[in-house]
Amino acid sequence: MTDAASASRPKRAKPEKKLGMVGEMVEIIKTVVYALLIALVLRVILFQPYTIPSASDEPNLYRGDYIIVTKWSYGWSKNSIPFSPPLFKGRILFTPPKRGDIIVFKLPSSGHIDYIKRLVGLPGDRIQLKSGQLYINDKPVAEKPLGTGMGDLPSGYQPVKLLQETTPEGRSYHIQSAVQLPAEEELARDTAVYTVPQHCYFMMGDNRDNSLDSRFDSGLSADDPKLGGCTWDSSVDQKVGEQQGVGFVPEENLVGRARIILLSWNTGATDETPCCASIFKPWTWFTYARPDRFFKVLQ
Repeated sequence: MTDAASASRPKRAKPEKKLGMVGEMVEIIKTVVYALLIALVLRVILFQPYTIPSASDEPNLYRGDYIIVTKWSYGWSKNSIPFSPPLFKGRILFTPPKRGDIIVFKLPSSGHIDYIKRLVGLPGDRIQLKSGQLYINDKPVAEKPLGTGMGDLPSGYQPVKLLQETTPEGRSYHIQSAVQLPAEEELARDTAVYTVPQHCYFMMGDNRDNSLDSRFDSGLSADDPKLGGCTWDSSVDQKVGEQQGVGFVPEENLVGRARIILLSWNTGATDETPCCASIFKPWTWFTYARPDRFFKVLQ
């Protein structure tokens, strides 16, 4: 009886060991590390958010737009990783970009600063502007007038012409150009012919009269390794002046393709004259939001 009774009794569960303060800290640190690793993988391989800091891509991107960039669009390079560590050269699983893509890339003269522009010139192309109109391989790119509006130009908010530009491949998107410019600001509307080197790209902002882009020399010396083989013909500078811009963008500097405007706030004209929405004033997140720009797919 005694043996049967003892056998039928349920075994008591062992009490759980309580973590001490050190053990709890270790678990918290492990959780944070795992979360950071997951975020890093997502950022390197899949998506990365950016905030638009300037007006150079109006009328498609405005200062204060919060966009999502896909990192897999053109494969991966060292520039896909934060701080661009020199872990390898070239690109992995490279897919060439298409003309008309809005692309985030590393500024050649820096190697670390992110820029965003539209791709207009592919390797081997001849690019030129005549009276503000884009020419590709000696043929004018089709333009369709869309009316007028107000745009951010070097001299402030001014009337602009809104245009639909259609590439030779049939891809269309909107651009804007000034109705009238001071003579000293018209230089980049009439350029020499740029011949895009192999494995290099020619980028332009959609706000054609307020964008320091591939029309302007990067400022690097001809033998600087940051050029990535994208040699620059200094004779073209005679047309546009000595302003420093982007120059040709090496294939390795591509980061990803801008896909969608996720959110948008009015943050003022420049960092020097901030206004409106501020991270330190939570009520402005609502009063200065631009909901008409939320979830807008980029063309």
